[in-house]
Amino acid sequence: MIDLRLKVDPLPLAEPLVLRLCEHERPDPSEHDACLIRREADCREYEYLGFSVRVHASEDMPLDGDVLMIVPGQASAHRLVRASSKHNTLLVTEQCDQLCVMCSQPPKKHHIDLFDQFAVAAKLAPFGAYIGISGGEPLLHKDRLFDFLASATVARPDLNFHILTNAQHFVTEDLQRMDEIGLERLLWGIPLYASDPDLHDEIVGKPGAFNRLERSLSFLMRAGASVELRTVVTKQNWANLRSLSNYVVHRTPFISVWALMQLERIGFGRMNWHKTFQDTSADFTMLKAAINLASARGIAVSLYNFPQCSVPETYRQLAPSTISDWKRKYLDFCDGCSARATCGGFFEWYSHSEGFNRLGPI
Repeated sequence: MIDLRLKVDPLPLAEPLVLRLCEHERPDPSEHDACLIRREADCREYEYLGFSVRVHASEDMPLDGDVLMIVPGQASAHRLVRASSKHNTLLVTEQCDQLCVMCSQPPKKHHIDLFDQFAVAAKLAPFGAYIGISGGEPLLHKDRLFDFLASATVARPDLNFHILTNAQHFVTEDLQRMDEIGLERLLWGIPLYASDPDLHDEIVGKPGAFNRLERSLSFLMRAGASVELRTVVTKQNWANLRSLSNYVVHRTPFISVWALMQLERIGFGRMNWHKTFQDTSADFTMLKAAINLASARGIAVSLYNFPQCSVPETYRQLAPSTISDWKRKYLDFCDGCSARATCGGFFEWYSHSEGFNRLGPI
């Protein structure tokens, strides 16, 4: 598992500090650059505004171009952007107004505003970076989020953003802000778990969520926004998947992709695993029906977080590698598998003793 925090020697800070580690001369120098001055075993020393920044990391860990945030009083730095990775996501809040039964990031009541620091990090990201925005629910802090996106896209017109949201908070007035930022640069990842309003509301733990979601989807369609519709497959919505597919076909034909997702065994997903996890390696019937219906009507479908050996051969081309590199692992029988290079593997916290029953090398 890739570590998203690095040990650092404490610095005399009054507020969080964002800097970029530079081990070679850069074509885009910045006042936020910390330049390498000494390299030792398991430790690298950088110079930043006359201060020594000591980062403890293995000699083979790539750090050149990484963007770190060092928080006052902490002896570890957050790796906000890893220059060598395509999987960079900013957790902008841990607050949320839903309680999804499978949530991998259970909400917290408090909020620490780090949007200013995230804005600096985005400006220091590699050229053409695709940055994820996650929570909690980012739109609970909509004004700050839109200010961040506007600032980042003006400073870095090469950046694009993938924003995960429950879509409970869009209003008509948001269209102007989205237009200013650039609709083509934003992909909204939005969950829809059932075509039955009561079932969707039960899964997300919020009465009225389905009806509010429908209004938001209608708004996004009229706005011309790009939408990735997300459905986590669970025991609760298993029997509803074909009906949901019919809903997607007729009510949301404008979406960019419908992502059918396997469960992540962490947070509430781990707590509710036995009553929520649907073993699609043993029974693919409802998924097959949902995929066939949507695909036949021109909806692009993808299977996220599905190991390829858990999917029937004719559907494996729909299962790209989607698990972020920092939380991905492979099992013993993955060694020598012909699909290893393209398979996304498993979440680091996946337990095979409680997971898929029918797996093996392809």
